[in-house]
Amino acid sequence: MNKILASLILLAVLASSCSDEKKKINESAVEIEDLSGAAVGETPKVTFYQYEDSSSYPDAILELYTPLGNQIFKPGKVPFEFNIKNFEFEQEGNRNFKLFNILNGGDPVGFYSPIFQRELTEGSYRVVAYLVDDEGLALKNFGNYVDRDFQVGESRPFPYSAEPYLALNYPRNEQIYSEGEEMIIDFLVLGGDMELDDLKVQIKVNDFNYEINKMMPVRVGNLPKGTYQVYVNLLRSDGKELAGPFSSVSKSVIVR
Repeated sequence: MNKILASLILLAVLASSCSDEKKKINESAVEIEDLSGAAVGETPKVTFYQYEDSSSYPDAILELYTPLGNQIFKPGKVPFEFNIKNFEFEQEGNRNFKLFNILNGGDPVGFYSPIFQRELTEGSYRVVAYLVDDEGLALKNFGNYVDRDFQVGESRPFPYSAEPYLALNYPRNEQIYSEGEEMIIDFLVLGGDMELDDLKVQIKVNDFNYEINKMMPVRVGNLPKGTYQVYVNLLRSDGKELAGPFSSVSKSVIVR
């Protein structure tokens, strides 16, 4: 009897812990009118929410050795060299990317090695590099990500700006979701602190709006089939827009 009781208690604890892992917070629902003509309230509400924070690898460190700040390269193959600490980067049999780069606000590109080259044309570049967890979400603790400006060819550095800015991990441009699948909006804020600098992120998915003042992935549920433009904007808490070139990002997604 004691063994049975102990087993039941263990199962209850496990069930409780599993349910806690996916507990929704900061949920906001938006009623929509179904395109087929169904009345408001008869169709599922579009919902924005997060899951309770369960940060992975808080001690992971990503260091960028090359390029150096405002280093100049010839057009062609540009070298990148990173050093990774306190993070299981190369796991046997695991072919998921764990290191991503974003150049000038574009879509992320994943790499299996911390040393690689990228074919780049003349221009000024800002690279944001970051590590991801097992779900592919950007790690968001200090040291998990790094940024750097550099030039290729006869290009001038970006004008100096102390303004914080955004890097968007998800969604990717033209990303396709199945109807009923969560859309994830996963972002990093660089060059500042959302709380200390009094910042917020405004998210627009077509006409649906949501705001968040923490660097956490936002989930969007119940999006009907269609094409959506996702806008992610970094703002002051009073709604004032930031002047930097990477303070807003836009991606197109498809639900089908």
